[in-house]
Formats: sequence, structure tokens, C-alpha cells
Amino acid sequence: MARRIVRKKKTAHKGPVRSKKQSYDGIAFASGLEVYMWKAMKAAGIKAEYESEKFDLAYPFILTNEVWERKGNGKGEFLKKNDVNIRGMKYTPDFIVRNSDGAIHCIIETKGRANDAFPLRWKLFKKVIHNGYPNVVIFKPQRQSECDITVNRILELL
Repeated sequence: MARRIVRKKKTAHKGPVRSKKQSYDGIAFASGLEVYMWKAMKAAGIKAEYESEKFDLAYPFILTNEVWERKGNGKGEFLKKNDVNIRGMKYTPDFIVRNSDGAIHCIIETKGRANDAFPLRWKLFKKVIHNGYPNVVIFKPQRQSECDITVNRILELL
């Protein structure tokens, strides 16, 4: 009797992003792609800062309107709330490359597979950069080959 070989079909990635945290040069990186980017910049002689600056995307405020809703997770009772404290929203890019005068020259956000909230945050972040940092170049490499292209472009800009 011949054996039948059953192969599993490859499926698209599902569920939350679970990148593997890694340490290098005494820095705790959030993913292997971040480590690759760091090593590539270091090899090219590009001085970069890792998660050194936070940008305000939305400022906190007190919502004084009458609000009817459940808790944020959709559970609990549908209740009236007054004076709802709305927290601010910040964004911390992975890497910042500065000019010799200390001004931001480039911002790099390495991103493999993004979660559901990332596209909105990224759009708001680009708006902040557009409004306050008109000469800053933004990179979002998602693969190692794109990290290499990013390094080459930064070297051209310096």
C-alpha cells in the first residue's frame, strides 16, 4: 500500500504581531528588523538614536459633552458619562538621524507587519512632521533590502 503524503497549506498571517525582542549594543530592540537597521547604519557610519524622541499626535482633553457608551473594550453597560478624560496620543519612531547642528534630518520606522492601529497613527505622525519638520526625510522600511536602500539614501543626503 502506498503512503499518501499530506502537506499543510501555507496560510496568510493571522492574529496579532509578535516580533521577537532582541538586544544588541546594550539596546533592547523590539524586533529583528530594528537590529538589522541598527547594524546597517552602524556599518555605514551613520549615527542614529533609538526611540529617543516622542511626538504628540493628539493632546489630552476633557470631553464635556454628554456621552453614552460602553467601556472601551465593548463590555459593561451602556451608560451616560460626563466629563470624560481623553488621553493624549504620542508616537515614538524607531530611529532618528540628526544633522551636525542637532536638528532632525531623517526619521526611520522599521515595520514588518503592522497592527490595526498603526495606519492611523502613522498618518497622524506624517501630519505632525509635515506641519513642524518640513525638511525631514521619513523612511519606513519593511524588509532588510529596504533597510539597505534606506541606508544608501541617507548616505546620499548627508
